[in-house]
Amino acid sequence: MTVVTRFAPSPTGFLHIGGARTALFSYLYAKRFGGKFLLRIEDTDRERSTQEAVDAIFEGMKWLGLHSDFDEIYQTQRFDRYKAVIAQMLEDGTAYRCYCSREELDQLRAEQQARKEKPRYDGRWRPEPGKTLPPIPEGVEPVIRFKNPTEGQVVLNDLVKGEIVFDNKELDDLIIARADGTPTYNFCVVVDDWDMGITHVIRGDDHVNNTPRQINILRALGATPPQYAHVAMILGSDGAKLSKRHGALGVMEYRAMGFLPEAMLNYLVRLGWSHGDQELFTRQEMIEKFDFDHVSASPSRFDMEKAYWVNHQYLKTADLDEVAGEFDWHLRQQNLDPANGPDIKDVIVQQRERCRTLLEMAEKSAFFYADLTGYNEKDAKKHLTAEAADVLTALGAELAALSAWEAEAIHTSVNGFAEARALKLAKVAQPIRVACCGMAVSPPIDQTLLLLGRERTLARLRAAVDFVRQAG
Repeated sequence: MTVVTRFAPSPTGFLHIGGARTALFSYLYAKRFGGKFLLRIEDTDRERSTQEAVDAIFEGMKWLGLHSDFDEIYQTQRFDRYKAVIAQMLEDGTAYRCYCSREELDQLRAEQQARKEKPRYDGRWRPEPGKTLPPIPEGVEPVIRFKNPTEGQVVLNDLVKGEIVFDNKELDDLIIARADGTPTYNFCVVVDDWDMGITHVIRGDDHVNNTPRQINILRALGATPPQYAHVAMILGSDGAKLSKRHGALGVMEYRAMGFLPEAMLNYLVRLGWSHGDQELFTRQEMIEKFDFDHVSASPSRFDMEKAYWVNHQYLKTADLDEVAGEFDWHLRQQNLDPANGPDIKDVIVQQRERCRTLLEMAEKSAFFYADLTGYNEKDAKKHLTAEAADVLTALGAELAALSAWEAEAIHTSVNGFAEARALKLAKVAQPIRVACCGMAVSPPIDQTLLLLGRERTLARLRAAVDFVRQAG
């Protein structure tokens, strides 16, 4: 059997963390067994589905590298297929027309609630041997209901939750097509999974109650149901329902916050799955080791600090080409031209230890790619003093005289300058940092000046001296 999984989001909003984790689990499981992974857009809710949301899903999936092995599928392009299946079910007697009005159903529900009964359709239009159906009312377009079995059980051997048993007598007859002829979600899902050969349905546990009805429809169609894995929800760090204050953001918002896609995947895979005590995984390791034996049936908790930690580990060790593409994007988001400065890979090497995110790295590296328009007020007050102006003037002359603009030569010059004047290195280094970077924090001085280049360095030292003297 070739494993085929799917991620089937409804395009009513952005690709959120829970959806991204579901997509990742589906992708990893298929890839582990050499199978196929597909993306299906469940856009039958025409009122709420938007092209903007579809685009956001595609953008998020592309950024995460969760690529479908097939062309993307849209449910709205399959309406003829759904109608054909419903017509066959009506002919086979596994579905029937129901002419109940909304008022009748509301009244039925109110009466059941008054008797403290579970609200459910009472089957008044369900055809049975020897049963007389009500007269068909004029001007009423019927809905189509699935004729759910009334005896026996549905036994779901869930890959995460274990065995779950549902009594068929507790399941009422599901509407599979509305009065206007449009098919409903639960029906479309069944036909899609059947037609697409889905072997494993991996989704959130809010779908558990849909599953017995979907299994019964599949069996009525003569299809073998897939295996199901219902993954527990993600909670906030405080155990409450995940919200924006916990980090329940769209996937692309994490890109804007400076996360690497591989780091995001690594963090997501650990929300509910484990492999011993291992915390960091390459994509290939995730594929090789992922299984449902180690997916927890209990909710996981989203910890923003842990997400930052994982991202920092990736920033420190990831392939430079991978980081460079994202860093380039962040620089451009700040209207910085990566061509107007040093090679971005050289900057990453110097900044990756000190920055948890690419956004932080871009902000702290902006001085490499744009002219300084001012200084950090606190740092300037502390380090750009009259004494510092004399230091910067003299040091600038020595740096200008260097025969080669190399890290070792710069290091020797700065350290030798401090020693010759019996100055603590900070008395020299910190004024240089503020003068050249606009702030008192930067990579090592020799590397910072090397990346800035001779002309920019000397020009900024002169500008700092002018700033001090004009201020004084």
